[in-house]
Amino acid sequence: MTHALRPITDWLPITQKEVARRGWTELDVVLISGDAYVDHPAFGTAVIGRLLESEGLRVAIVPQPNWRDDWRDFKKFGAPRLFFGVTGGCMDPMVNKYTANKRLRANDAYTPGGQAGFRPDYATVVYSQILKKLYPEVPVVIGGIEASLRRVTHYDYWADQLKPSILCDSGADLLIYGMGEQPLLSLLHLLDKGVRFEALRTVPQTAFLLDDAEALPKNKHWDTFELASHEDCLRSKRAFASNFKYIEQESNKQYARRLTQPIGARLLVINPPFQTMTEQEIDFSFDLPYTRLPHPKYGKRGPIPAYEMIKFSVNMHRGCFGGCSFCTISAHQGKMVASRSKASILKEVDTIANMDDFKGYISDLGGPSGNMYKMKGVDQAICDRCVSPSCIFPTVCYNLDTNHKPMLEIYREAAAHPKVKKAFVSSGIRYDLLVGQSEAEAEANGYDDYVEQLVSHHVSGRLKVAPEHTSDNVLKLMRKPSFKRFHAFKEKFDAICKKRGLVQQLIPYFISSHPGCELEDMANLAAETKALGFELEQVQDFTPTPMTVATVIYYSGYHPYTLKPVRTAKTQPQKREQKRFFFWYKKENHGWIRQVLQQTPVAHLADRLLGPSQTAKPFEIKRKRAGRRRR
Repeated sequence: MTHALRPITDWLPITQKEVARRGWTELDVVLISGDAYVDHPAFGTAVIGRLLESEGLRVAIVPQPNWRDDWRDFKKFGAPRLFFGVTGGCMDPMVNKYTANKRLRANDAYTPGGQAGFRPDYATVVYSQILKKLYPEVPVVIGGIEASLRRVTHYDYWADQLKPSILCDSGADLLIYGMGEQPLLSLLHLLDKGVRFEALRTVPQTAFLLDDAEALPKNKHWDTFELASHEDCLRSKRAFASNFKYIEQESNKQYARRLTQPIGARLLVINPPFQTMTEQEIDFSFDLPYTRLPHPKYGKRGPIPAYEMIKFSVNMHRGCFGGCSFCTISAHQGKMVASRSKASILKEVDTIANMDDFKGYISDLGGPSGNMYKMKGVDQAICDRCVSPSCIFPTVCYNLDTNHKPMLEIYREAAAHPKVKKAFVSSGIRYDLLVGQSEAEAEANGYDDYVEQLVSHHVSGRLKVAPEHTSDNVLKLMRKPSFKRFHAFKEKFDAICKKRGLVQQLIPYFISSHPGCELEDMANLAAETKALGFELEQVQDFTPTPMTVATVIYYSGYHPYTLKPVRTAKTQPQKREQKRFFFWYKKENHGWIRQVLQQTPVAHLADRLLGPSQTAKPFEIKRKRAGRRRR
C-alpha cells in the first residue's frame, strides 16, 4: 500500500496534530533521533517506538530536531510521563558526517534527499544536554550505536582525545547498550510495577553513574570487576589498552561480570548484558506492525538513500562471531548470533512481495555477516565459559555448528515465491567458513551446495567478500584468515561461473592503514590483487571508532591482549601513502610507487606492479648492442 492510501495514524506521530488525531493529551515516551523517521525494522527508532507501542504506551518521535534555534522541536510535545529516549541514529554521527581524513561528507544517507547538515556532531550528547536544560526533572535514556560504543572511557578520533563515558558529557540518567529490546522491556515492566526511575539499578545491559555517597547496588548473581579509572587511562596509554581486554571479554560472555570504573568523584556502573535473544524474542521485534515506509512528511524532500538501499531486503539474524579487530558489530549486537525463525523471514518476504512498487527482486537475504544464520555452539555449556572474541579465528572452533543448510532452505523458498523473480544475497559472506575443511565436513554442513546455490542463483552480478588484507602479519592483527582462503574461494566462484556460463564478479573489500600495516604490506597487497586480475574499487582507509581492538592500538600503541607495542600509520600523509597503493593502476601513481619502493625491502614489487622501468630498459639494450659491436 502506498503513502497516499494509508491513514497518517499508521505511523507513529511526529507532530502535535498527529498526536491530537489519536486523542492523546499526554505522552508516555518521546523519542529523539538523529535520523529521519522510517517505519522499518532496519531503523532503530522505529523498532523502539513500535516496541513501546506494543506495551500500550503513547509514544511520539522527534526526528532530526533543529538544535540551533529556540529548541521548539524539543518542546513541541512537552514533558513525557516516563522518559525521553535519545539516539544519534543508525550510524555514529561522527562516522556519518566525516571521512577517515576528517573531511565533511557531502551527504547523509539517513536524511531525505541525502542532504547533509541535519544532525549535530556528537548528536546524543547535544540532544540530551538540551533536554536536561528544558526538562531537568524528566529522565533521559540514551541508546543506539553512538551511546552503546561510548559507554566507557574511549578514544575519540575526531577530537583526538580520550573521553569518559558518554553518560558524563550527556547528563543522561541511563544508558542502554547493544540491541535495546530486552533491557527496555525490563525497564518498562519495573516502572509499571511502581519502581522509581532512579532505583532502576539492576537492569541488565544498562549503564549509569553513581555519586560518591551512593553504594553499589547489590545483586547476588553478579560478580564485579573494576576497570582502571578514567584518570588512570588519561595518565597511562598502557592502562587504557589493558582495560579493553576486560571490556571486550565481558561484552561477549553469556554470563558476564558487572564492570565499574571510577570517573572523578563518580563511579560508572555497566551491568552485564542479557542472554542472546531467543527466536521468539527476535521474531516479535521483526513482526511488529511497521509500515516499512518513510513518514509521509518527507514526500517532497526526496528519497532517503539508506531506506532505498534496504527497502526490499530482509535481515535474517543479528550478531557476529567473527571478532574482527576493526569491527564494532559484536560490541553492539553481540558475538552470539540471534536468528529469526524461517516462518518470520518468509512472512517478511511475502510482505515485501506485495508492496506496490516491488519489481520482483529481493535485494538481500542477509545479516551482519551473510552466512551466519542459525549458527551457534553445539554444546552451549562450552560457549558459556568461553572468553575468546572470535569463534573462527585463528581457526574455526570445534564446538561451532556451521551448518549452511538452514540458509539454503530459506534462499530456495524465498526465490520460489510467485512474485519473486530473484532473491539476492548482498551482505558480505565469510568465505573462510566455506573452504579448507575436509570433504566429509563440507558435505555434512552443506558448504559446496551453499556456494553452488549462492553463486548460481543469488548473486546480482557482484558478490561481496572481505579479505581486508593479504599480509599474514596484518591479517593476524585483524583476526582474519590467511589470504590463501580467499584464493581457494575464488577458485570455487570462478569454476561455478564458468560451468554455468555466468558473467559475475567477486568484489573484495580491503583496508589500508590498519594497525601493524606498513608500506611494504600495502605493496604486497597491490601485487597480489593485481595477479588475481583486480583493479580495486571497494577500499577504505582505517577509521578509528570506539570499542574496537584496532582503535585501542591506534591510540595507545599497545595491543590490549599482549600489551606489546604495535606500529600504526597515524598522520594524514602516512595514511594517504598507504591508500595510494590501492590505485597502482593509475598512471599518476607510477612514479611515486617506484620511488617509495626503492627505499623498502620489497623494491622488486615495482616491476611486478608496473612492469620493467621505462628509464632502465633503453640503457640495458644500448649496453648489449655496444658489446656485440666491440666483439
